[in-house]
Amino acid sequence: MISRKDMYIYEDTQRILLKSGDFICLRPGHALSGYVSNYNITFPTKALFLDGFTIIPSGCATINIENNGQHLSAYLDGPATKPYIIGSKNNQPEMLISIEFKPAGLYTFTGINQNELTNQSIPLDAINSKLCKSLYESIEKSTTIRELAANLDSLLQENMYAANHPELGLIYQNIIASSGKTTIKELSNITHYSERQLTRIFNQHIGISTKSFARLIRINNAFRLLKKPQNSLSFVSDMTGFHDLSHFIRDFKLVSGTTPQEYRGNMSAFYNNTTRL
Repeated sequence: MISRKDMYIYEDTQRILLKSGDFICLRPGHALSGYVSNYNITFPTKALFLDGFTIIPSGCATINIENNGQHLSAYLDGPATKPYIIGSKNNQPEMLISIEFKPAGLYTFTGINQNELTNQSIPLDAINSKLCKSLYESIEKSTTIRELAANLDSLLQENMYAANHPELGLIYQNIIASSGKTTIKELSNITHYSERQLTRIFNQHIGISTKSFARLIRINNAFRLLKKPQNSLSFVSDMTGFHDLSHFIRDFKLVSGTTPQEYRGNMSAFYNNTTRL
């Protein structure tokens, strides 16, 4: 099994998205790039995660595997529409490995109606015991990060069996390209599906409605814009397509659990992965 020191010697610039003394974030293999956003490998320290450390939802799912020094345990966090506070409890394991999926990515590996998994945290073996066992074996036999990334790629490619709806990519990419401003009526005109059909497609493959997904896109864009101190709240509100500041603040708090002002005062307590969208 890999150790912290392996992070210091791993230098594959084609894979590395982000790297620090405590974690490394890697791109998946090319064949998985439309389904998996990244692999996160973390060796927590006692002070790495703050008590209120919060994951900002993006409508995407994650598989989390913990090594407590004696055994591995894996949980599936379904498509998220609500903020998820992990806090300092995540400083306890010796190692954390996360597979972060893109929208609808998890459906490809489970075939489960994603609406059944939305905002749920479930032991992975209860969803797919074969995949869970194979993940454990891949992690345990990997002695380097290079091996681990390659093993995860191979395992996931072997377990791709459920096809997404053929129009789904066009639909959600249109929402992303418009920064969440495209309405369901406009999508209906583009795709020639009824609004009801579009909602059913989204619920099955992504786990949320088109309206909720568009809101998540807008708020995640707001997080990116708020990181620049020169951007006023009014500017961010306008750029993300809100008609007034109060509406922006309300939706921001609905998604993140905090106000834009509070976020700016404590940005290190939040994590949002915009590469998933």
